Amino acid sequence: MTDPDSTAQPEPTAQPDSTDHQPDRHRSTTLTDAEVEDLERWWRAANYLSVGQIYLRDNPLLREPLAPEHVKARLLGHWGTTPGLNFVYAHLNRAIVERDQAMLFVTGPGHGGPANVANAYLEGTYSEVYTRFGDNEDSLRRLFRQFSYPGGVPSHAAPETPGSISEGGELGYSLAHAFGAAFDNPDVVVACVVGDGEAETGPLAASWQSTAFLDPVHDGAVLPILHLNGYKIANPTVLARRPESQLRAYFEGMGWAPRFVAADDGEDHAAAHRAFASALAECLDAIRGIQDRARSGEGRGPGDSAEPWPLIVLRSPKGWTGPPEVDGVPVEGTWRAHQVPLSGIHEEPGHLAQLEAWLRSYRPEELFAHDGGRSPELVRLAPRGDLRMSASPHANGGRLLRDLTLPDARAHLQAVEAPGVVRAGAMGVLGEWLREVVRANPETFRLFGPDETASNRLQAVYAATDKVWQERIEGVDEHLARAGRVMEVLSEHLCQGWLEGYLLSGRHGVLNSYEAFVHIVDSMFNQHAKWLKVHRELPWRLPVASLTYLLSSHVWQQDHNGFSHQDPGFIDHVVNKKAEVVRVYLPVDANTLVCTMDHCLRSRDYVNVVVAGKAPALQWLGPQEAREHCARGIGVWDFAGSEVAGEEPDVVLGCAGDVPTGEAVAAAQLLRRDLPGLRVRVVNAVDLMRLQDPREHPHGLPDAEFDALFTVDRPIVFAYHGYPWLIHRLTYRRTNHGNLHVRGYIEEGTTTTPFDMCLRNRIDRYHLAMDVIDRVPGLGPRHASLRQRYADAAFRARDYTRRHGEDPAEVSGWTLGD
Repeated sequence: MTDPDSTAQPEPTAQPDSTDHQPDRHRSTTLTDAEVEDLERWWRAANYLSVGQIYLRDNPLLREPLAPEHVKARLLGHWGTTPGLNFVYAHLNRAIVERDQAMLFVTGPGHGGPANVANAYLEGTYSEVYTRFGDNEDSLRRLFRQFSYPGGVPSHAAPETPGSISEGGELGYSLAHAFGAAFDNPDVVVACVVGDGEAETGPLAASWQSTAFLDPVHDGAVLPILHLNGYKIANPTVLARRPESQLRAYFEGMGWAPRFVAADDGEDHAAAHRAFASALAECLDAIRGIQDRARSGEGRGPGDSAEPWPLIVLRSPKGWTGPPEVDGVPVEGTWRAHQVPLSGIHEEPGHLAQLEAWLRSYRPEELFAHDGGRSPELVRLAPRGDLRMSASPHANGGRLLRDLTLPDARAHLQAVEAPGVVRAGAMGVLGEWLREVVRANPETFRLFGPDETASNRLQAVYAATDKVWQERIEGVDEHLARAGRVMEVLSEHLCQGWLEGYLLSGRHGVLNSYEAFVHIVDSMFNQHAKWLKVHRELPWRLPVASLTYLLSSHVWQQDHNGFSHQDPGFIDHVVNKKAEVVRVYLPVDANTLVCTMDHCLRSRDYVNVVVAGKAPALQWLGPQEAREHCARGIGVWDFAGSEVAGEEPDVVLGCAGDVPTGEAVAAAQLLRRDLPGLRVRVVNAVDLMRLQDPREHPHGLPDAEFDALFTVDRPIVFAYHGYPWLIHRLTYRRTNHGNLHVRGYIEEGTTTTPFDMCLRNRIDRYHLAMDVIDRVPGLGPRHASLRQRYADAAFRARDYTRRHGEDPAEVSGWTLGD
């Protein structure tokens, strides 16, 4: 281990820089011996606390020889990446103090949790957030014992960890999160450690392109630190095996200016500290230079590309400072250091002795006082107050969150003289409202999407903002500018990651996407929903703005895209998560869409999924009716049904989603014309979770209200936007579930007309009307010829689409007034 009094300063490997204005080699003379000693002291303390978390349940300061009963029965956690994280953290702290620089620390390596907890404890934040901890030996005992322990904390940088916004529960998202946190945060540097295993993932590889969207005038900066420690769980990592020349070429080609630092596994760490401190100082100076030039008016012309941002590539051994060998095989610097290097403590006496030697190598008696408190030398090294990365308000975005200034939705609602007569494009109307949202919130709201803002008919926002773009702008380009509130890149992963980082650091936004392709971020949604579930249970984490998905170009109208673009299953995926976190809305027209989005942008700590079509469609509800219907979430549409006041209906036609609702209303009209004595009730659900049992979801209708709407014994024919079995799943506890028949998407599709899509999946008006005849007792035998007429009408409509390439006029031009 390093002797902090040593003055030996071997020169690190020469690291030529990639920019003309920087020196050719990292200087090793930037730190005094005392500063090296301070960095080494913090690093030793953080490493000691990290190892203690993985192994110890008692004897936290080794006041007595280590015994088996001091070690946890189940040894869980990950050591390999942790010492590198602690090394970087120590240096960032020094830079924060020296420069008075606000920083946010984002941990990419999946299981670097011991490092984050250790540094939060050393900074004093952990004891402030969790008041059961103090600064004493008993607190150290509890800190160690809780890690990866029943009732304790996870092994990754989860919501429970102060200072964290990216937990590493799944790899690949740290750099996108870092950029999201930097947008509209002009005074913040987000330091993001990228693991070399994580760097192999698609989302992380795409994230290097995010500099094309980072505005040096209005945004903060992201400093990636690519940590090449050589190995994943059991295999070498690709980038660690690449020669430096190739890495340099790769990152320069991606618009970065890399600095390289190589640390060996020797016991003298002074050279590594000096090399990294020099590289870090150069990077922070470069960041300040880029920002100062941009903010002083030395802006680039449209034809200029972005100035390269700095990046650090740190090579260090995996499991640095850990056991060099265990049982005669190499550990430090190999994949064997990834998890628990000494895993046989309770079976191999030699492992226990080796663990004690490892822990004592950090000299805890120099780091902690007699009572177990942090030594004064450690305490003075930490930044103060909110400058501590573990206490940064940007990592607890609710502290910074301010309500959006939302335009009055009523001013954007459309007049509807009669239901089902006038057509309008719901997304186009919403775009006009979002335009005013952007205007009213020029620093706290952004619209994210994978190249689909205009395709989804939201282009009205361009009257208030442009799409941000830092690369070359050519004359043919439209709506591109150095500053803008619309973020478009052809990567759902990046859009989601940016938005998550933006929300978790205290701002607001919406992700719009094609419905079928939002599945690309299924796993990212999983992680964010899990984060919110835990986040809501932590009183010190304040509420953040909800993540709202706005999904259009949906399954029922993909005229030129076809089967590949037809998948409504994201809803099914979403409702698997905890009910207190997820909300699903299916507005049926422009007015209900605007009302729904107004509600979603006011909400906190949810994931909202809103699905709406972009094509012109019939408008059903006027401004007041739309607001009331959205407030209820579900209700009877008297104008569409044929029931008699004071009498029970013979059948209930339920519907959810814009196209299925139109078909259900059309089916009710057919039945009213052809079976005038039949009492049909039409029930529309705009809030899908109203269907679920209230014991399962807070939006669920009480049983009495559900039974009043759907009856306890009458047939229910339900036309649903997505896969039909989800409706059965949501309603399986309801009294009348046995009489429920659902029509929805059944994986039948192609490039075809909107009505042919309905016919293929049997949610069209004719099949719904036939379902009613089949299910209302007595109708089938008496009205077989009527049922046949409906079947023939469906056949003729489909045949018409094949012959003419469009839907028949009686369908495409149908209105409720016909």
